[in-house]
Amino acid sequence: MISTGKPPFRRRSAGAGVAAILAAAGGILVTAPAFADGRAEPWQVGLQPANTLVHEHIHAFADFTFWIVIPITLFVAGLLVAVMVKFNAKAHPVPSRTTHHTGLEIAWTVLPILILVAFAIPSFRLLYEEMVIPPSDMTLKVTGYQWYWGYEYTDLKTDKGKSVAFDSVILDENKRTDPVRQPRLLAVDNEVIVPVDAVVRVQLTAADVIHSWAMPSFGVKMDAEPGRLNETWFKAEKPGLYYGQCSELCGRDHAFMPIALHVVTRAQFDAWAQAARTDLDAAYRQLAQMIDDDAAKTRLAAR
Repeated sequence: MISTGKPPFRRRSAGAGVAAILAAAGGILVTAPAFADGRAEPWQVGLQPANTLVHEHIHAFADFTFWIVIPITLFVAGLLVAVMVKFNAKAHPVPSRTTHHTGLEIAWTVLPILILVAFAIPSFRLLYEEMVIPPSDMTLKVTGYQWYWGYEYTDLKTDKGKSVAFDSVILDENKRTDPVRQPRLLAVDNEVIVPVDAVVRVQLTAADVIHSWAMPSFGVKMDAEPGRLNETWFKAEKPGLYYGQCSELCGRDHAFMPIALHVVTRAQFDAWAQAARTDLDAAYRQLAQMIDDDAAKTRLAAR
């Protein structure tokens, strides 16, 4: 049964939040060449650019698979055409009565096995890399709700000894002041902040129904299930703002559960984390100002 109620938000400012902060900090994402933008583009074909080593390996495996599947597809299509042309009733009125061919039977048994082995070896290696979590630098607990996400930095404590936690909700249309920096159906009020080149352990659960936390640029997709704690990880290699969405049908507003994850430098993250212990909104404002200042220095150095 799908619940239509929402647990009360732990932290959500009506007038502040990341949305207004990023809109006020002009050019921090668009004009700063050091910052990427991890989202799908109109008419895009293929996977999103990789921002983790795991996703680079997913790209490589997809390319490897493609160049095996294409020859097989062409070969089978060629056989079908040859059979239709050469062995139709008009061209071949007397059908062959051959019932066995030892060489052919060995070939069509051994070749598929070899192809599957060729798929299995890199596939198992990739699955191992995705599932085995290396020693982590930080832990992010993600809770799926109908229809928003809750985040908790279990290693980051407030002055009261509680973990820094907040909810991330899709940005209302009337609050989108900049359609470029606040993409429709992807922008949220509070973004997840993580440092670049840090191993982030992600623990996932849900409070109501099954959700799925998916971040295409990182090669991460893991279900969040009620009463169960799943784990995955990522290590972002480039700063930037990256987007994902819930990838499990979870009810009426399933399409309105975006994920916005901001990868920043270690210095920027440390400053944000220190400020977030006491005031989350002030931490986002400080982070926006730091990013803006760094972008201005980058533009000045490029002249």
